[in-house]
Amino acid sequence: MNYIENILASASGLRSVRAGSFVEAKCDVILMNDITGPLAVKQFLSAGRKIKNPKSVVIVCDHFTPNKDIKSAENVKFLRDFAKKYKVNFYESPTGVEHVVLPEKGIVTSGDVVIGADSHTCTYGAIGAFATGVGSTDVTYAMLTGKIWFKIPEVFEFEYDGKRGKFVTGKDLILYTIGKIGVNGANYMAMKFSGSVISQLPMDERFTMCNMAIEAGGKAGFVVPDEKTRKYIEGRGKRKSRFFKDGESFKKMKINVTGLDPVVAVPHRPDKIRRARDMNRVKIDQAVIGSCTNGRISDFAQAAKILKGSKVKRGIRAIILPGSQKVYQQALEKGYIEIFLKSGCIIAPATCGPCLGGHMGVLANEEVAVSTTNRNFVGRMGATGSRVYLASPYVAAASAVAGRIISPEQL
Repeated sequence: MNYIENILASASGLRSVRAGSFVEAKCDVILMNDITGPLAVKQFLSAGRKIKNPKSVVIVCDHFTPNKDIKSAENVKFLRDFAKKYKVNFYESPTGVEHVVLPEKGIVTSGDVVIGADSHTCTYGAIGAFATGVGSTDVTYAMLTGKIWFKIPEVFEFEYDGKRGKFVTGKDLILYTIGKIGVNGANYMAMKFSGSVISQLPMDERFTMCNMAIEAGGKAGFVVPDEKTRKYIEGRGKRKSRFFKDGESFKKMKINVTGLDPVVAVPHRPDKIRRARDMNRVKIDQAVIGSCTNGRISDFAQAAKILKGSKVKRGIRAIILPGSQKVYQQALEKGYIEIFLKSGCIIAPATCGPCLGGHMGVLANEEVAVSTTNRNFVGRMGATGSRVYLASPYVAAASAVAGRIISPEQL
């Protein structure tokens, strides 16, 4: 059995499973947020029963927080009151964005089965969990039973070798990969990231890659745990980590990254990939650096490297969104926040904010943003007439200085 099959066999109490079979697996973490949580909780309350395992339930209010309006405030209060009554894990501002906070706090660890009422729950595959997004009613069922059913996904392995360029990041690798296979290229598959390039890739960038597996249709994304994984989770885990053996993948694609340039995904699909250096005619109104995709400390290190001693072009809004309060603190200690302020950036609290067109950076019609977030669909960050280009922190920061999309080496 491969890594994913081993995790799900263990969680289902079975000796073996294979791709295509159906199992009912025990959930280690059941996640919801301030958008998806209220529906799940209301459905749960209508059942009139107890939560099977309160310790497994995690609520993170991060999308419309700090509360952007009265409706948002009411939703957060509803979830806060529920969490207090039923003794489940609850986090709100200033804690941060769910997919940054859970690994950071050790709430998720290697070998876990994680479901979340958020499509980017696949992020946690970076530390060797089987993690996938589900609907709010699935979360309700899992709260009641402690389990959820799965069809075992096939594993689509992507083996990256060669030498990465100076400004080529995990974001470029996953965008390039989605560009090669398309937004339906890994439908209901677990995308495995392997090879010498992945072995060298920092944990933060592995999170970025797994985060965007869903943009290729993936059921999950994952990296088989190695020494870097073990060092990351050491001392964090609230439960014992589990490491499973890996086996054969259903299919494999080899990708040589030598000569790969920083890229962007152009509107309105994550698989429409172009070299950043070829997009110099695209003027921008806004640059966003942060989110559950690129809101970790190494992402800000990349942005600070570009912005140090430079100025954001007049008329451009450059918004910095730390993925968590801890990341914010680290950025302060390392001097990145000072660099951002001196360059003319706006420093926002740890929130999803503009990623889903929520607040703190919503776009007007005809406005253009370059963003380190994960989706660029029509109306994703605001008006339906706006346009979003997805990029790495290097590209977003360089573009903020130039006022148009450029590759960092063009500065």
